[in-house]
Amino acid sequence: MRAMKTLTFLIPLLFLTATGAQAACYADYKAKQDNPLRLHYGVAEVNGECTPQRATAQLTDRLAADGWTLLNVLGVFDDAGLEERKDSAGDYFLRY
Repeated sequence: MRAMKTLTFLIPLLFLTATGAQAACYADYKAKQDNPLRLHYGVAEVNGECTPQRATAQLTDRLAADGWTLLNVLGVFDDAGLEERKDSAGDYFLRY
């Protein structure tokens, strides 16, 4: 009976390990608004696959909702690169 309880506890943990808890993913990007021209550099969290293509798809819609046009995604990174970009992104750090 004890073995059964142990298995009941371990199976969900094994499933989580097998599927892998997805690490945080962030992208840094540049965006613009026209009339008058405004530019900004920002950092945003990316949901799902951590690729520049996924970041582009998500940020295009998020930024457009506030009248911004995504110019480009500079790159994607994990938690290790987050803090070093905070000052550069300013008000646009994790805003979108």
